[in-house]
Amino acid sequence: MTHPATDAPPPPQEAVGPLMRSLSVLRALSTGGRRQAVGDLVRATGLARSTVDRVLSTLARLGYVRVEGRDAVLAPGLLELGNAYLAASELPDRLGPAAERLADALDESVSLAVPDGDGVRFVHQATRRRAMSLAFRIGDLLPAERGAPGALFAADWDEDAWRRWRERRAADPTDAGFPAVPPRRDGNSGTGGPENFGADLAYRDGNGGTRSTDPGEDFASRVEAARTAGWSLDDQLIEPGLVAIAVPVRDPHGRPVCAVSVVSHTSRLAAADLPTAVLPRLRETVAEMERTLADPAPPRPDSEPPATRHASWMRASKQELGPEFVESLARGLLTLTAFGTGRAALPLTAVAEATGLARATARRALITLEHLGYLASDGRLFRPTPKVLDLGFAALSGLTLPEIAQPHLVTLVEQVHDSASMAVLSGTDIQYVARVPTVRIMSVNITVGTRFPAYPTSMGRVLLADLPPAERTAHLSRTTLTPLTQHTVTSPERLTALLEQVGEDGYALVDEELEEGLRSIAVPVRDRDAHVVAAVNISTHAGRRSPAEDRDAFLPPLRAAAARIEADLRTAGRFLRVPPA
Repeated sequence: MTHPATDAPPPPQEAVGPLMRSLSVLRALSTGGRRQAVGDLVRATGLARSTVDRVLSTLARLGYVRVEGRDAVLAPGLLELGNAYLAASELPDRLGPAAERLADALDESVSLAVPDGDGVRFVHQATRRRAMSLAFRIGDLLPAERGAPGALFAADWDEDAWRRWRERRAADPTDAGFPAVPPRRDGNSGTGGPENFGADLAYRDGNGGTRSTDPGEDFASRVEAARTAGWSLDDQLIEPGLVAIAVPVRDPHGRPVCAVSVVSHTSRLAAADLPTAVLPRLRETVAEMERTLADPAPPRPDSEPPATRHASWMRASKQELGPEFVESLARGLLTLTAFGTGRAALPLTAVAEATGLARATARRALITLEHLGYLASDGRLFRPTPKVLDLGFAALSGLTLPEIAQPHLVTLVEQVHDSASMAVLSGTDIQYVARVPTVRIMSVNITVGTRFPAYPTSMGRVLLADLPPAERTAHLSRTTLTPLTQHTVTSPERLTALLEQVGEDGYALVDEELEEGLRSIAVPVRDRDAHVVAAVNISTHAGRRSPAEDRDAFLPPLRAAAARIEADLRTAGRFLRVPPA
């Protein structure tokens, strides 16, 4: 769950009840990690099992969820909702490069955060890999009082905002509604056993002495100090050892649109050292960011198209799935995808045109989403809010390429009844990062982590074929071309010609060059920039069919599986770094 609403108004008359109920299922699934038992979703939402099943069937049709046995699993396609908000805000696109440069210059993690009610939500992370490093994800929500950015944003709160903050703290005394942070001690009920020990230790004064274990007790004074100084300090407000300093970034009208935080650890810098060691360079970066915001946004040739699905697609889905397709849920989520780069705020007419929905239908969906907090409006224009990131973005932020590929490899193996794998280039070898075996009397026994020389393998040749000519030549010069079977190509000239052909054909078929009796065919997997980041293959026994027959049988489904992996990778890689392993 997210932080509890203490004074949520009743839904307007135009709100769509089935959409509200359906989104409660998606929120419950997003809160519990990537996978939850369907029965747990029923208990968490209080909805009938049949209703939850219909919602999951709709989400699966949208590509947002997979249903695996008794479990529901978040799918990478769900990230397109958060992508729509992030692209519409333009903050990661326009300010992210400066944040990355600051992180490189300081060798510390840098975050961009935006206000979200009485909380703070991360929208960009430039992290440094260390044993002790920042673990927050894009989309994570923190209480305003537990971090440096919150005091900056609270400087603009009115009395109603402060009242809502106090009510939230009273209703959620342990910060249970903020799963991204350790719980705080409940001074009213006395909770705060060993599991809360870290949270209690976090709150120290700048001289190393202890102060209140509740960072909210002095929040008002920290807000006033931040208003005066123009920056805010986090001295272990979240957990022991974690310190940060933040400065607001303002738009040309002087309104704070986000905050930039430099995050360190007390093993490197004490909180009292941050103003001297970090603040000057941080202020330079913020000034650069504000100049960027003052300039017109440049056109982005790779902007995401609006509304990846259309009303006609929904009608076809409803016809095919019947009552198992909750049309109001699909319509509501479809309206969120209408936003994006250059489409930060849209009138009703533009949303209806982008989605193909009737104006009245689009209007009810927008009103419902506004009531739930996923959209805001000024009466004419609607814009997505950071709360959209609640819909699975943080849970999916840690996806790796093998995790993206695995379900598609499973589907591929079910189609072809032979083993399928994914590998990446590692030095002069390939390394298997995903693998789905098939059950046969004679099968290929390879596990994740297995390494083979790249030159005699189908996946290796696909990966080598994408290298620039000079890099490929250097790679082959470092490789000892050993004849592993009587069929292994060991001539550098012939191998170079084969790699050129693989580049032209878009696939590689290797017949008994790695091992007698083993044949495989591979195709590349490309990222958003069309770079080959991995290869997928099908391995089979060479005695079953001819090479031409295997090519004709395997290449179409193999290419289709690679295309599905690439589609998920494009979505996941829009604002996230997707590790190759």
